Amino acid sequence: MAETIFTKIIRKEIPAKIVYEDDLCLAFHDVQPQAPIHVLLIPKKEISSTNSISKEDQELLGHIWVLIPKIAQELEIADSGYRVVNNCGREGGQSVDHIHFHILGGRPLAWPPG
Repeated sequence: MAETIFTKIIRKEIPAKIVYEDDLCLAFHDVQPQAPIHVLLIPKKEISSTNSISKEDQELLGHIWVLIPKIAQELEIADSGYRVVNNCGREGGQSVDHIHFHILGGRPLAWPPG
């Protein structure tokens, strides 16, 4: 897997406005927000996309889904509502080949998204 911008953010080579970090994951504000609150949650393990998830990633992905509501609570969007998005592949809107989850909120979100 080729190195991505997320790899550089994980290594702190590129600055990011971090909202959460542990040994497995990092969450930071998106530099091109699509909502008043737009945070990216990424695993530190390099997984290129949803299509690349393996059985060995099950615990890591469970950890991510436990973190999402915790982060939403810290961002004060848990009660009003938020959206979690994972894009897979170019036609699915994935722009960085490192699995990531968008946490969006702070305004009403329309459906369909685009």
